[in-house]
Amino acid sequence: MKAFIFPGQGSQFSGMGKELYDSSSLAKEFFEKANDILGFRITDTMFEGTEDELKETQITQPAIFLHSVIQAIAADQTFDPDMVAGHSLGEFSALVANKTLNFEDGLQLVYKRAMAMQKACEAEPSTMAAIIGLEAEVIEKICTDIEDVVVPANYNSPGQIVISGSFSGIDNACEQLDQAGARRALKLNVGGAFHSPLMEPARVDLEEAIHTTDFNEPVCPVYQNVSAQAVTDPAEIKKNLIAQLTSPVLWTQTISNMIAGGASSFTEVGPGNVLIGLVKKVDRQIETASF
Repeated sequence: MKAFIFPGQGSQFSGMGKELYDSSSLAKEFFEKANDILGFRITDTMFEGTEDELKETQITQPAIFLHSVIQAIAADQTFDPDMVAGHSLGEFSALVANKTLNFEDGLQLVYKRAMAMQKACEAEPSTMAAIIGLEAEVIEKICTDIEDVVVPANYNSPGQIVISGSFSGIDNACEQLDQAGARRALKLNVGGAFHSPLMEPARVDLEEAIHTTDFNEPVCPVYQNVSAQAVTDPAEIKKNLIAQLTSPVLWTQTISNMIAGGASSFTEVGPGNVLIGLVKKVDRQIETASF
């Protein structure tokens, strides 16, 4: 069975999507449609923007979504997943890919999400850190014992967990995790504490938008971040998507469950190939590819 996976924030690069735009009239049509929906030419920033411009949340998220989704649309016959999943933002790309959301609604939700997250980050300055080479249970206990806000946010692969929280919480956690034997505790250059309680204002904003959007019966299951389980019920997909902003991304568990569910190959759709590397850390033997 074929699994298709979609990247999240951090995979952007200057020039992303340009080759696709130039080589496919269908892709060009969808990129231009996106410019119209957003009310500005995001393609200009995608194709020619600086690294700093592309790092802005309200640009990064729709840009990665567009690259991923339009790549899948342009691939047409070669895009036929038996199951899909996406890392954080990538879950929205996955939901367009499996026909739960249409292109227009997916883009509008992603832009709303990006703006809501940007607003939450500005209201409550916060950050994230990558913890390498320490068991999940140790990280979870240290985070729980710290009074400031700090939580596991991304279970990326065995031995790699990202934590999220206030600046003081992250500083305290990194110091304790170093002492506990982490190979590295590296603060990340991100705009805020994604997938933590500090994203609650963004979750509330996004919840309203999700509830007023039509979700269809998907053509194949989506393995969602908050549960790592295969879901096909539109009402459950909505509930999980709302919870995603303040819940950890269970990516390691998702990949393991997709393999247990019959996935024999994983194809990453969108900019970069970070997710393929994470899949290989779960199972070195599994077949992988990227569009």
